[in-house]
Amino acid sequence: MKVVVTGAAGFIGGNLTRELLKDKTVEVIGIDSFTDYYNPEIKRQNVLSLGDRGFTLVEDDLSSMDLTDLLQDVDAVFHQAGQPGVRKSWGSEFETYTRNNIAVTQRLLEAAKSSTTMKSFVYASSSSVYGDAEGFPTHESDLPRPMSPYGVSKLAAEHLVTLYAKNFGVPTTSLRYFTVYGPGQRPDMAFNKFIRAGLRDRKLTIYGDGRQIREFTHVADIVRANIAVLRASPAPGSVINLSGGSSVTVNETLEVLASILQKPLSVEYAAKVAGDVFRTGGSTNRAKELLDWTPTIDIREGLESQVSWMESLPEALFDTHSNHAG
Repeated sequence: MKVVVTGAAGFIGGNLTRELLKDKTVEVIGIDSFTDYYNPEIKRQNVLSLGDRGFTLVEDDLSSMDLTDLLQDVDAVFHQAGQPGVRKSWGSEFETYTRNNIAVTQRLLEAAKSSTTMKSFVYASSSSVYGDAEGFPTHESDLPRPMSPYGVSKLAAEHLVTLYAKNFGVPTTSLRYFTVYGPGQRPDMAFNKFIRAGLRDRKLTIYGDGRQIREFTHVADIVRANIAVLRASPAPGSVINLSGGSSVTVNETLEVLASILQKPLSVEYAAKVAGDVFRTGGSTNRAKELLDWTPTIDIREGLESQVSWMESLPEALFDTHSNHAG
């Protein structure tokens, strides 16, 4: 089997590629442009850890590279690449989001529609499409109401994915990720910051009062669901929540982290950031029905795995901060 993983050097793409390569019958073509949203050296080290057996890296920009020939003989595409970050999506940088999240997805879909071998096109969507959801747990049929330009860009791309399934039969599946964490997490993401601060006895900042509720989903569960799409082949155009299974507040996660680190955390609270929602939490009934998937890793086990990974990082990479952390 031959598959393409976009964003293969990133957090989720890297973990997915590593798991795919455990099957010696799978050949992975990884595409990454190594943007400087955070230190590209982190991503290069991630790629080095993948090895070269069954893996080919294409360092190029999805917005301009030739995709039609690349996708002609592949069995699946896992589209994990995109421009992340709620806070930076406001203002002058929004053009980056429209290019990297919407236009790039459309280019991939155009190339995919002429493929005669493709069995799955998996799009990494986001719970940000829901915004202030109508109810909890949130169902895929609930009205999306994104509260940030980032969420708008992810929803627009998701609509394109569904349209190409309905109009051209592209075998697409959109997976709506709920707050992914675990080994490999980007340095601008909350748990990476919290753990880094805790290990270094530094003050960490919480935006809001810490009572906001999230469904944190471990990256290993996210990877397992992506691969399940290959086996299950849900109907083209399917949209599926991938949610962690237990709603916890940010303050509660800090208590768990302090217990793991066996020391108190120094926490300061700052003003809520525009675009951040109070609560997220998705129904996983459809994931169970279509993919035979349920989350398996609880918040303590998941945080323990991320702490262990961060403790193993080289010093130079451990203290690398995102260019756009806020």
